[in-house]
Amino acid sequence: MPPQQFVHPDEIRAKFSSAMSDMYQTEVPLYSTLLRLVADTNTQEMVQDQKLTRHLQQTGEIERLTMERHGAIRVGTAEELKMLRRLFAVMGMVPVGYYDLAPAGVPVHSTAFRAVHETSLQACPFRVFTSLLRLELIEQPTLRQLAADILAKRTIFTPQAIKLIVQHETSGGLNRHQADDFIAQSLETFRWHHQATVSTETYQQLHDQHRLIADVVAFKGPHINHLTPRTLNIDVVQTAMAEHNMMPKAVIEGPPPRHCPILLRQTSFKALEEKIAFVSNGGQIIPGHHTARFGEIEQRGAALTAKGRNLYDHLLQSAQDQLNVPVNENNAAQYSAILSEKFSQFPDDYPTMRAEKLAFFRYFPTEKGLITASIQEIQEIQEIQEIQEIQEMTLDELIDNGFIQYEPLVYEDFLPVSAAGIFQSNLGEKGQSHFTGHSNKADFQRDLGIAVIDELQLYEATQQRSVAECAAALKLTLLSQ
Repeated sequence: MPPQQFVHPDEIRAKFSSAMSDMYQTEVPLYSTLLRLVADTNTQEMVQDQKLTRHLQQTGEIERLTMERHGAIRVGTAEELKMLRRLFAVMGMVPVGYYDLAPAGVPVHSTAFRAVHETSLQACPFRVFTSLLRLELIEQPTLRQLAADILAKRTIFTPQAIKLIVQHETSGGLNRHQADDFIAQSLETFRWHHQATVSTETYQQLHDQHRLIADVVAFKGPHINHLTPRTLNIDVVQTAMAEHNMMPKAVIEGPPPRHCPILLRQTSFKALEEKIAFVSNGGQIIPGHHTARFGEIEQRGAALTAKGRNLYDHLLQSAQDQLNVPVNENNAAQYSAILSEKFSQFPDDYPTMRAEKLAFFRYFPTEKGLITASIQEIQEIQEIQEIQEIQEMTLDELIDNGFIQYEPLVYEDFLPVSAAGIFQSNLGEKGQSHFTGHSNKADFQRDLGIAVIDELQLYEATQQRSVAECAAALKLTLLSQ
């Protein structure tokens, strides 16, 4: 089959994201309310802040603002994780980053399946934060074995989904009919199932060890546990949720409010208690309830360099050390004040962040730069000296002279502490504060079947491509940084 007949992975991903949103809104109607609230807030922010609107237009962010940014699932076995990797590959999504949530009291380690090139991210930024249960962290050997036995018996993918994944791998793509079928079949993996696959007694044993363990083990598949739209003002949404019958979590995860947002801020409405059914050994249906699914909101800022991340991590840890107790409704205001005070040490303007190499940026030629490049092409005599001077300028000098401008790269990944905070607040406040066990990226990559990609290398590559594109647009033979 000629390659041009294959549906592009970006298109499959966009359609899958839309279909998953429709499914989740049907399953969790309150999520529809959240989407409307976020859309209204974003519209209001753009009306009130024309500078923000121009920034979104220049960077192209306005075109993908309404697209849901991520979902999250949890699987129980290496086999499930490997097949998910193959499933996401059909949509152009690969594993980026390694996150160990065990130190924060969540017995999983994770990666983010996402697109990696800025062109694909512009087409559809949707990603899935995917966690693998760490069975070795279950303290009781008998319960650990019971969980492993239960997971070994289930199949979370339809036969047709597997067939289409293999078709994609052998043929190099899917045609229109196959792509539509793939989306429909893949959704079944993420669909909610009201009936548990274990007895009430087994569910309670798993639940008492950790609520997340029960959520992963006790059901037919890894139901999507949340979806996440992007907001331009997460503080407004946090306040407004309560007015729309949504109970917000105690505190927004991530950095404090800033003029120049960095990394990622997240909040959510707390997980809903949902009716489920257990089946007794005698086949009797026993009603019960389960709490796991919620709606999340995120506000994304600049992607930080390794130096910037180190400063961020230091300031965040310093704030948590000063509070010295877990954040909750009673001390949320105190923690927010401490956080803001600590982060006053992090530069809050892009020129300084760029000069100190704290963040990654994308570079664009200005109108002045493009006009100068066109003059260079015509080779008008009177302009030759100026053209020669431009050829010798560094990137900083080209910026200072108005030939190039820059905008921060949007952070496309996650924060382990924030992810753990979201999970814990939606799994109950009485979970373990930590699990004993070493971070094990090597084991995770073995179970995944391939190595995860270093997200910092992706941002560096995007930044370098933008510099090269500026050099080409301005007809520069060499652009030194």
